[in-house]
Amino acid sequence: MAAVASQAHIRLQSTTSLAPALEVRQLTIRYDQRTVLSDVSFQAQSSQLIGIIGPNGAGKTSLIKAILGLIPSTGQILVAGQALAKRSRKVAYVPQISAVNWRFPASVRDVVLMGRYGQLGWLRRPKKADYALADAALEQVNMQDFAERSIADLSGGQQQRVFLARALAQEPDVLLLDEPISGVDVPTQEVILHLLRDLSSAGRTLLVTTHHLQHLEHHFDALLCLNQRLIAYGPPTAVMTREVVEATFGRSLVLVPSAERIILDCNHGNCTEKQALTDSNTANNVN
Repeated sequence: MAAVASQAHIRLQSTTSLAPALEVRQLTIRYDQRTVLSDVSFQAQSSQLIGIIGPNGAGKTSLIKAILGLIPSTGQILVAGQALAKRSRKVAYVPQISAVNWRFPASVRDVVLMGRYGQLGWLRRPKKADYALADAALEQVNMQDFAERSIADLSGGQQQRVFLARALAQEPDVLLLDEPISGVDVPTQEVILHLLRDLSSAGRTLLVTTHHLQHLEHHFDALLCLNQRLIAYGPPTAVMTREVVEATFGRSLVLVPSAERIILDCNHGNCTEKQALTDSNTANNVN
């Protein structure tokens, strides 16, 4: 397995002399004597949309939390060449919608304004400029018509877009998103993925954990494959080889293109259909 990692470990090289938007050096995470991630190093450049993939327990969410400084780790995390502590406001987080208590009584605009608290401090009230930034963020994710609606009354896809707007109101350079297309229907997944692509095209760096493998080649600039260590990092076409997939997931996942996009989970020669997506879904169904 070690040989697989060394052959497939494809690094993305910076095309400029500027510091990477995000650099992780020899990151190791341990819980109660158990190693969750070991010696992970990579660089992410501006305007990159990077997918983080791996099986359950691979350390995907732990990597996100360590970059945010939410859990203890060893190693070094640099944002635009500076220590995270000096640039933490330039890194924003969009959690899984399943991890949020949606009974919290707040309007959509109030939730987005929470993205401004890091700049305001908890004892200062938002100013006109902060409301303007919140409204601009809502418009960017096409949720401006829901500003006065209770967050609890929205669909899962709408809630996800509101939390993306909250992150944008922080004015970050780096966005970390944990499973942003889980728990929403296929058309909404496409809407969110196109939003993420627009944000990366505008100069932001995005790291996105996902288990929706059918989206990888068409939507992401690079993939970071984890399974308690860094298995591979590079363009999807270079990374998604049988060798790397087996090293990452412990089995072979075969993407079969057709009118129905089917993922087959192949283990010891036995293939079972895991997910089928039809092209009959239209944008009219977006929540």
